[in-house]
Amino acid sequence: MTAPMRALIVDDARLARQELRTLLSAIADVELVGEADDVASARAAIATLQPDVLLLDIQLPSGTGFDVLDALEATPCVVFTTAYDQYAVRAFEANALDYLVKPVEPSRLAQALQRVRERLDDTRITAQTTRTLLGPDERVFLRDGERCWFVTLAEIIRIVVDGNYSRVWFRNEHALLPRSLAALESRLDPTQFFRANRNTLVNLRQVRSIEQSISDGYLLTLKDGSTVEVSRRQARELRERLAL
Repeated sequence: MTAPMRALIVDDARLARQELRTLLSAIADVELVGEADDVASARAAIATLQPDVLLLDIQLPSGTGFDVLDALEATPCVVFTTAYDQYAVRAFEANALDYLVKPVEPSRLAQALQRVRERLDDTRITAQTTRTLLGPDERVFLRDGERCWFVTLAEIIRIVVDGNYSRVWFRNEHALLPRSLAALESRLDPTQFFRANRNTLVNLRQVRSIEQSISDGYLLTLKDGSTVEVSRRQARELRERLAL
């Protein structure tokens, strides 16, 4: 039996939280694990409760829903629930699975949670797969529309979240794959591919130079000339990895 989907509501309006509680109570495989009403309490609840999905408002007393996400390295699935429709583009740039405008319709909430289920199923299947990690000289098949390539992992420069997909950069090409970054990361050797920030995996063999950044992290310049910011949280791991 599949475990229920663990949901956390983040909204400063008591009536809005109550409405979402009522809607969630009618969905059999969803467990409401907690509520938060501002940025700080949301961050604390995510760290403690580790929900599968956030039902996240945009406007909060101490900031925004985007501020909540910016502080996280590992982000649960996100469904924005807000009275404002003008933030939709930014929400999807933040890799939200859906964007619901209040008052939330039961059918739209059900549709959004189905997307969450599909994402969680993909992650669980990947976690249960016992395939050997791919080595740097192994070739993988990449397909993007009608374009196809055989690429060795050593040629992959970086992998970046692109909406609900992942974009793989290699040689002078890039391919959009219908897989989550976490699913791809689980197949790759962690001694070669490093999670620089929430949205980017970097091939350490493709790093040309490292500089200190103004945010107490690092700025990596890769061999193709692109740059990647290493978050402050990941900077310590990078130092240990490279013995800086």
